[in-house]
Amino acid sequence: MHIQIVTVGKLKEKYLVQGIAEYVKRLGPYARITITEVADEKAPEILSPSEERLVKDKEGERILSHLKDDAHVIALAIDGELWSSEDLAAHLDKLGTYGTSHVTFVIGGSLGLSDAVLKRADKKLSFGRLTYPHQLMRLILVEQVYRAFRINRGEPYHK
Repeated sequence: MHIQIVTVGKLKEKYLVQGIAEYVKRLGPYARITITEVADEKAPEILSPSEERLVKDKEGERILSHLKDDAHVIALAIDGELWSSEDLAAHLDKLGTYGTSHVTFVIGGSLGLSDAVLKRADKKLSFGRLTYPHQLMRLILVEQVYRAFRINRGEPYHK
């Protein structure tokens, strides 16, 4: 299985880069994983609703350009479905069993995802109603994907 993560913005924090690299390495025996960073749109701190939509639309165009037609796309969205780690594992297992070998997770920028990206998504997944920095979300997501593969293989992992 190929897991792709398309995310807005460049990761600069060394501790996050190291954590993600560790889980990508651990995922090696289970799946091929790639992380694609798209540029975030520069914008002032305070935006009108129409300016926010414009920023999300521009970032969305960049995201959409990296999504393969045959990919199963899971967008991370605060209003998405709440899954347990076991639910994520079951979803990935089902996709692999029924021939979907390319799964793409999408993490938006600080304003979220455009309507076009959400429309393209096959699923919307929420990691809870709390707001996380999108850079930290990468680490959390990669860890949960690793956990899902361990669950599916019946291998021990801390609970």
